[in-house]
Amino acid sequence: MTVISRGFHGRRSGRGDRLPPGQYETFDFPVLSTGPTPHVSLEKWELELVTEDGRRRSWDWAGLMTLPSQDFTVDLHCVTKWSKFGTRWRGVPLDVLLEDVETAAEHARMYCWGGYTTNLPLEDLLDGRAWIAHTYDDEPLAPEHGGPARLLVPHLYLWKSAKWIRRITLTVEDDPGFWESVGYHNYGDPWREQRYRGD
Repeated sequence: MTVISRGFHGRRSGRGDRLPPGQYETFDFPVLSTGPTPHVSLEKWELELVTEDGRRRSWDWAGLMTLPSQDFTVDLHCVTKWSKFGTRWRGVPLDVLLEDVETAAEHARMYCWGGYTTNLPLEDLLDGRAWIAHTYDDEPLAPEHGGPARLLVPHLYLWKSAKWIRRITLTVEDDPGFWESVGYHNYGDPWREQRYRGD
């Protein structure tokens, strides 16, 4: 017997090629977090980039807003098995933040307001695959969805798209984050159902 939670829908014709295995479509935007929602004012907000040798650069909110942003539409896939199609965002590509950075790093660790962390291969942040998103559906990004700004890496499960991003640290060695250290998969590809360690 298949159990489908209220608000989630099975495969629909014409959408099957966009729905990873084991996922269900939702029209809502569920809110899942490991703790209380941080409320960070734009005056206090800052994003820091730290290389493996300790070089730093940072952007306050006004500085982030001066960088080239893109409008983009992507599907989202959560490890809890919901998928939401055609979400509309605006944000700064990670390619912009990293374009002049000299590094030998192959990994990145994300640190967030509120203490959450996650890790990704550096290559997954490049070539138009990741953004610092600040706008959702033509509105400023709400705190419950990671506002004022979050990382968005839509080709991986959503726990990799760190909400309330405040620092990106480039590392030579991989450094697992919160969920990865308690048994979630280190990479998190929804098309390969990489939910938990060993998948």
